Amino acid sequence: MSVAQTGRWKVLAATVSAVLVGLTLPTVAATPASATTTAYDSTYYKNAIGKTGASLKSSLHAIIKNQTKISYDAVWNALKVTDQDPNNSNNVILLYSGTSRSKSLNGGAVGDWNREHVWAKSHGDFGTSTGPGTDLHHLRPADVQVNGIRDNKDFDKGGSPVSGAPGSFTDSDSFEPRDADKGDVARMILYMVVRYEGEDGWPDLEPSETVTNGTAPLLGRLSVLKQWNQQDPPSAFEEKRNQVIFDTYQKNRNPFIDHPEWVNAIW
Repeated sequence: MSVAQTGRWKVLAATVSAVLVGLTLPTVAATPASATTTAYDSTYYKNAIGKTGASLKSSLHAIIKNQTKISYDAVWNALKVTDQDPNNSNNVILLYSGTSRSKSLNGGAVGDWNREHVWAKSHGDFGTSTGPGTDLHHLRPADVQVNGIRDNKDFDKGGSPVSGAPGSFTDSDSFEPRDADKGDVARMILYMVVRYEGEDGWPDLEPSETVTNGTAPLLGRLSVLKQWNQQDPPSAFEEKRNQVIFDTYQKNRNPFIDHPEWVNAIW
């Protein structure tokens, strides 16, 4: 480059620098998730809108605890409605596998589906009595053998593939559902945490960061459940299920299906 060219570049650089003086460049930041808006915000959720943290959790508890309870026997027929295959009204969709199976195959034999307590009933010892043991917001149809493999394990990442549930994994103390069910599981667990606060004679259910909770009213792993809630947003199937439970059975809603952003707002 000649001396003349060098001079011209210096003049240009000085001009650009002069233009940039005092100019504030935009800050690059992650775009926050937009808050979900539902038809129930001005009615059902009106006392919760705008709140965060413990205040939001307390307000949601006051809202969703007002539910109609059903018996454990009634759960069989309820699941045939709440989890009906949208493409085949004779079948239900099974949790953990996504399999469509005949409604008539409910029972305890190999090849049947039964009632899976997503919040394992031994975590708090509430059994199958009317209350948390029959709450449709965490009861789903599941293959009998897959249900047995999940047992009462906490939820976490990793393990060996689960036979009969492609994409699901398990190890000695945890279970990882397939990707399409991860968010469903997270929102069901956190619903139970907000709904059952030690009232009604039932234990105070809480999330945990451990996966060795035994019979304590705890279920983990919270950090993973939060990731799954974001990774797998509510599906049309999940949203319809929430609506059917509200309209036909319990008259209460899972707020984390309507407002998945409330998970991070509380925890």
